[in-house]
Amino acid sequence: MSMTPPATTVEDLAQRVDGPVFLPSDPGAAGELFGFNVAARHAPSVIVGATSAEDVAHAVAFAASQGLQVSVLATGHTGTPREGVVITTRRMADVSVDVASATARVSAGAVWQQVLDAATPHGLAPLNGSSPLVGVVGYTLGGGVGPLLRSYGAAADHVLRIEVVTADGEIRTVSPYEDPDLFSALLGGGKGSLGVVTAIEFRLAPVARLYGGGIYYSGDHASEVLHAYRQWSAGLSEATSTSIALLRLPPLPEIPEPLRGKCSVHLRVAHLGSESEGLEVLAPMRNAAPVLLDAVAEMPYSSIAAVHNDPTQPMPSWTQGTFLRELTAEAVDALLSIAGPHADLPIPLVELRQLGGAFARQPGFPNSVSGRDAAFLLDVIGLLPDELREVVPALSDGILASLAPWTGEQRPINFFDDVASPEQTAEFWDEETFRKLQDVKRRYDPKGVFSGPFSAPLV
Repeated sequence: MSMTPPATTVEDLAQRVDGPVFLPSDPGAAGELFGFNVAARHAPSVIVGATSAEDVAHAVAFAASQGLQVSVLATGHTGTPREGVVITTRRMADVSVDVASATARVSAGAVWQQVLDAATPHGLAPLNGSSPLVGVVGYTLGGGVGPLLRSYGAAADHVLRIEVVTADGEIRTVSPYEDPDLFSALLGGGKGSLGVVTAIEFRLAPVARLYGGGIYYSGDHASEVLHAYRQWSAGLSEATSTSIALLRLPPLPEIPEPLRGKCSVHLRVAHLGSESEGLEVLAPMRNAAPVLLDAVAEMPYSSIAAVHNDPTQPMPSWTQGTFLRELTAEAVDALLSIAGPHADLPIPLVELRQLGGAFARQPGFPNSVSGRDAAFLLDVIGLLPDELREVVPALSDGILASLAPWTGEQRPINFFDDVASPEQTAEFWDEETFRKLQDVKRRYDPKGVFSGPFSAPLV
């Protein structure tokens, strides 16, 4: 896009873009900022409801000329506050699937359910997250640790091309062959830090069916189940991706009675193989402790959301995570001592996601996804109503700290609602990757137009 001089006023900007432009006090502004995580507290100067890459380019150029930072809001699953010029992308929700090449092209505001709907009738599967309501682009730029992680690696590993608006207001197409440094940095290098991604193209997996779902146990058996899981998961092949969670579900009528208002343990499994093979693989965990509910069965990939059963209604939440080098018996005991069934916590989920397999290998095209050498990802999701805004982050910190002896040197960027400091930013990547990201930031956004982990100008 060849840019004319940027808009100089909000009124001028509104004339140039096809989508709506709001000031914070305007009717409709609050609705435009509404996202899945209702705990987020945004403080924008201007809100632009983008309908195209050109709208995004105008908004970025305006922000840069006014000395304002740019933030992006799609589905709003994270609680990260957006400030400056906030670009909402929900109107940019195009999804197209090329069956012959087994690829998809997805615009900035699309969610995984749209890709599932377009791809699964053709026997193709996107490497979506645990919830199909999460935005495709933000999830993928953060790496993308999903239900088929051990079989196919991270979602970012399968990206072929990215359309991005950089700080100079230019719309660029980057790939492993065009601006490869920016391409590599965008994938895993900090959502919204290096540009506004307006579309991505990625490979789909040839998966039509799987043996998957969840098994629930009473929290009273958490110790037996988690210790059995630690031993069982160590011997799994790449065909099986798993996670296990300590759940504290509310006493709501729509929740099955055995789980309602109680602490339970939820084993999640996605096995790419036959039902008979899956039955054999899962037998040790079915025998680990009495089972409350068993919802593992052969299923079409279109039903992949049943593996995790993530919430579908907006809620106030706080998310943090860390990588674990290993999961020892002592690590399991440490986790149970602080987050086990005896603890009274406003923390609905403490989860261990098994890594390794295909995720541990470097992808065909380099990217900046961290945690390749980790064994597990530990994530904590707490409820964050106003009266618990100071309490829940401290409890979450305590849970992560309890696993410090087994914690890796990096952290998962998709599992952090907010980044508090430059020192914390550096913890997301190894030193070499961090230096490369800093170099890309200096080249493409030297004035710090974009917020995100690299939010300040780098000199």
